[in-house]
Amino acid sequence: MTVEANKETLGFQTEVKQLLQLMIHSLYSNKEIFLRELISNASDAEDKLRFAALKDEALYEGDSELSIRLDYDKEAGTVTLTDNGIGMTRDDVIANLGTIAKSGTAEFLKQLSGDEKKDSKLIGQFGVGFYSSFIVADKVEVKTRRAGAPANEGVHWESKGDGEFTIEQTEREQRGTEITLHLKSDAKEFADGFRLRNLVKKYSDHISFPVIMKSESEEEDKKGEDETVNDATALWTLPRTEIKDEEYKEFYKHIAHDFEDPLTWSHNKVEGKLDYTSLLYIPKRAPFDLYNREAPRGLKLYVQRVFIMDDAEQFLPLYLRFTKGVIDSNDLSLNVSREILQNDSTVDSIRTAMTKRVLDTLSKLAKKQPEDYQTFWNEFGTVLKEGPAEDFGNREKIAGLLRFATTHTGEATQDVSLDDYIGRMKEGQNKIYYITGDNFSAAKSSPHLEVFRKKGVEVLILSDRIDEWMMTYLSEYDGKQFQDVARGDLDLGEVETEEDKKQQEEAAEEHKSLVERIQNALKDQVQEVRVTKRLTDSPACLVVGQFDMGAQMKKIMEAAGQKVPESKPIFEINVDHPLVQRLEREEGDERFNELSAVLFDQATLASGEQLEDPGAYVSRLNRLLLEMAN
Repeated sequence: MTVEANKETLGFQTEVKQLLQLMIHSLYSNKEIFLRELISNASDAEDKLRFAALKDEALYEGDSELSIRLDYDKEAGTVTLTDNGIGMTRDDVIANLGTIAKSGTAEFLKQLSGDEKKDSKLIGQFGVGFYSSFIVADKVEVKTRRAGAPANEGVHWESKGDGEFTIEQTEREQRGTEITLHLKSDAKEFADGFRLRNLVKKYSDHISFPVIMKSESEEEDKKGEDETVNDATALWTLPRTEIKDEEYKEFYKHIAHDFEDPLTWSHNKVEGKLDYTSLLYIPKRAPFDLYNREAPRGLKLYVQRVFIMDDAEQFLPLYLRFTKGVIDSNDLSLNVSREILQNDSTVDSIRTAMTKRVLDTLSKLAKKQPEDYQTFWNEFGTVLKEGPAEDFGNREKIAGLLRFATTHTGEATQDVSLDDYIGRMKEGQNKIYYITGDNFSAAKSSPHLEVFRKKGVEVLILSDRIDEWMMTYLSEYDGKQFQDVARGDLDLGEVETEEDKKQQEEAAEEHKSLVERIQNALKDQVQEVRVTKRLTDSPACLVVGQFDMGAQMKKIMEAAGQKVPESKPIFEINVDHPLVQRLEREEGDERFNELSAVLFDQATLASGEQLEDPGAYVSRLNRLLLEMAN
């Protein structure tokens, strides 16, 4: 760090350096996006001042007309954007312009491939705001002063995007922030009034503050006068019939700082017992911090069109945290705080309505635009799976939105709804069967599915880490119970014929002594041995007790450092299999016990669990191989 008078030269945070270098040297496909980002930031600054001034009107400093000004100098090759919003202190400038205070930065950097064209698109999805200035500028100057601070506490920040920035205290009469971009030689096109006006109309027409430029009218008496170049009307306050799809999309990009269009949106005005307007969006891509449940989230909250807060998380449950949008209520006080929001019955009523609206929007998308819904599911499906546990009242509706891979689809893609599954159920089938596993391939090849293949019964394949936990909160759908095919007693309903049941009973009785011998051999490892109705090709399998914890849940608890409750599996044998028949003919107890242990270990591996003593299993197997060789 070097110091000249009160001027300091500081280094950017490492992540910012990497992002700046990527932006400066990449072939950014949409350079004009910088203006949308800067105007959005200016709009946020105006919003924040208006809210702060509710408690302290002196912050207006005699100027309550909030606006954003856009100027350019063709000869100097500069574009200047000025707002009279909240402004920044020296510490604010370092925090906001020297670092990226947004969770997910590290994850973002891991996504970089080294392909500049691909990586430049990632930048747009990440939403880097102010740093987009360096796409078009080789030097950026910021002059700012916090509202309410004395004039001599102005701050001048400057950088060429080369890893360092200078910052110094300066005299500044006007509150707010002024950003001057010194355009690169290949970006001089932006120092043009017609070009800038078009970009404001294209990207920022919906900003609720006026964007002002000097008039370039052909009429001499109007030339040089100030004029507003955007509509400056809060988009959500307009009737739906007056808003074009493109305007909805651009407003989404403004509030979400997203590069892509949303998948869908819902705009609704409620009058009566409650009075509020909502504009909700479903994004196309997941943010990098989606799985960080502590990350900032929520809707932009306005009360009577006055901005209150950015991340009002009280209006939607956590499992819908991907939703972006705005809510404007007339039923909350203007001095509303997070504490008041948490204890307000009006908020609870709006939250219930907002939750239903998001779920209805997703249902409509799934029905009318299944390909778009599949895009949504691929990005946000795992988060939606948190819903049954968090939202008891909407459990059935959430279940209808879930998508699964199945034994009938042949691939890992989760694209089968429960309604699809029920529509394909076999005659006599009255349960929804599913199996969980560490991955699709392991679950699909599980021996527990053998009888279902034989009967032609479809089984849902659940391979996400959250699935077993989710299913503990889903007991039924559309009046049909769920059954884990690897848990407890298997009930095939009327799919199982009377002849099947009779054969099962006869087999159990005929091989009763074999079951008892295996029970004695494995008494320390199993809670029960029984003849199977699940298997047709495999010699044995492990079954989880009806109320015991499955393998997925055990792994989740172990990863969280929690103690896993002890339980022993049920060991089922297929008495029609040659290995089991060979075992039954074995008279020597020692060899019988050893063969039983081999079968048990194989069943353990087939179930996706780890052996307690892999070395012992290998030794037993080697002894058997040597015997065969002799």
